[in-house]
Amino acid sequence: MLAYLLITVGSGREKDIAETLKNYNEIKQVHILFGEWDIIALVEVDSPEHLGTFVMEKIRTLPGVKLTSTMIVAQ
Repeated sequence: MLAYLLITVGSGREKDIAETLKNYNEIKQVHILFGEWDIIALVEVDSPEHLGTFVMEKIRTLPGVKLTSTMIVAQ
């Protein structure tokens, strides 16, 4: 399954966190944004449970991550 993950980070942390995200096998693309959200990432996992665990345990625990919003792609 595919999902887009929108991330808000602390000021000046965009590049560091984007580079960290690229190291996860679940992350297929990462882009830094201008606007309300700082980063968008395309995530591919095998189940909703895997997605929830990945976001809660790997992404939201990264130092500098303030807020996330996950949007599951309808297929």
